[in-house]
Amino acid sequence: MKKIAKQSLMVVLAAAMGLSVSVAQAQTTADRVYVIDARNEVATSGAGLCWRTGFWTPAGAANDPAGCKCDKDLLPKEKCEPKSAGTGPKPASSKVTLAADALFDFNKSVLRPEGKKSLDDLVAKSKSLNLEVIIAVGHTDRLGSDTYNQKLSEKRAAAVKTYLVSKGVEANKVYTEGKGEKQPKTGDKCKGGKSKETISCLQPDRRVDIEIIGTQK
Repeated sequence: MKKIAKQSLMVVLAAAMGLSVSVAQAQTTADRVYVIDARNEVATSGAGLCWRTGFWTPAGAANDPAGCKCDKDLLPKEKCEPKSAGTGPKPASSKVTLAADALFDFNKSVLRPEGKKSLDDLVAKSKSLNLEVIIAVGHTDRLGSDTYNQKLSEKRAAAVKTYLVSKGVEANKVYTEGKGEKQPKTGDKCKGGKSKETISCLQPDRRVDIEIIGTQK
């Protein structure tokens, strides 16, 4: 009888505050210890305090979805505050991309010494990553036929893969592709035919672009 009388009093008080609270909504089950209004939200007083039902207890408030909103100061600290970064899941690792060029002599698919050094430096840096993939894209200068240059660019990319595998990189993580003469670095600044000057000018085009992609360990 006391519980019924207490709940009835809550309904009267809520109505006096201008709240649309029905008797059915006020008579909440034990898992809801706050009065719920017609909008299915916790009814509050003019001072912003949540209306409690006759079922309210600190333990009930801890289990109510509105408990932290209404009675945060009365509930255990760990109930209403997010877990610290040390106990939660680690943030996702950021993506890392390392890049380099491996250079080749004219009409060759054999790595130049400076090309090997560039790859050695890249492999050393990659040791700090959880390796996902290495992308090696071969290129040539404009001298020669399209068909020949396409094959040469593929051979250069394959030469880089062979070298990387010899340094301990897993072969199935190295992707190779040839672009032929389609993506020159020199643009159209190197004029003329197969003169020494033109061949020297076109050196930046005889390359393999390498990207190592992974996440920080």
